[in-house]
Amino acid sequence: MWLSIETVYIFLGIVVVLGSLWTFADRQNPKRFTSGLFYFLYGVALLFGSVIPPFYTGVLVLIMVAIVGTGGLNLGSYQEATPEERRKHRDRLKNRLFIPALLIPILTVIGVTWLKNVKIGNTFLFDPKNVTLVSLGMATFIALLVSMAMTRSTPVVAVKESRRLLEVIGWAALLPQMLATLGTIFTTAGVGAAVSNLAGSMIPTHSLFWIVVAYCIGMALFTMIMGNAFAAFPVMTAGIAVPLLIKQFGVDANHVAALGMFSGYCGTLMTPMAANFNIVPAALLGLKDKNHVIRVQVPTALILLAFNIAAMYVVTLIDL
Repeated sequence: MWLSIETVYIFLGIVVVLGSLWTFADRQNPKRFTSGLFYFLYGVALLFGSVIPPFYTGVLVLIMVAIVGTGGLNLGSYQEATPEERRKHRDRLKNRLFIPALLIPILTVIGVTWLKNVKIGNTFLFDPKNVTLVSLGMATFIALLVSMAMTRSTPVVAVKESRRLLEVIGWAALLPQMLATLGTIFTTAGVGAAVSNLAGSMIPTHSLFWIVVAYCIGMALFTMIMGNAFAAFPVMTAGIAVPLLIKQFGVDANHVAALGMFSGYCGTLMTPMAANFNIVPAALLGLKDKNHVIRVQVPTALILLAFNIAAMYVVTLIDL
């Protein structure tokens, strides 16, 4: 393919590595060397993740964990625009400010819908196995170019702003990748089988209703632990859904998967482990209570979870 997922990772890696250089040079950051090293290693992993042996990638991750664990991350100086400068830009651009943000979902949908099978010669334009992520990456890149043209900014400003946002988010930016990897490790280690044995000893496996309840609540709880429904899905589905719902009762796997993931998303709303959904917004908005987003979402999450349980039970009865 012309544009693969590696292309997206390389672009991100270049931005992160360049940003880390400014962090190293930021004398107003009392921990500029350890902070710079953290983001530099992250950028290296993005740039060369496909060629670095897994063992050494693991070493990079452990070094980053050590930096975070010893308090080695700190915010620096970002030379942001003053409130007056921002007001002038806002008054000049008005609603055009929303154009780059709207371009990202629009161009992503176009890429996924109409460009996924496009070939130049005998070569796919986009990686057919990762067309959504590649489309998102290209949409983001185009939106960046449009933003720079609208604001009359330079690539240097774009990298500096990327650095500022990444450092505000901090270590939480790595959580989605780490937790998704953890889900694969848990499944390979046989956690799904352990969950199946535990479920068999705690619920009546001849009861469709209680199996549905166990699966949906299990998806929500395990997502709260893992911080990611995609990490919880292979474990809970291998442990409960496949052996009990799909094989034993013959329920449609598509229905189980869809409603199971929806149940997992309910757990996402209720956990600080889902940092990109719950902690990052609080940090970006400067909220004093870092768990405020979660507190607001809990009632909605519980109502949705109850709805998912009822919906899955009705759907499974129809399948039978």
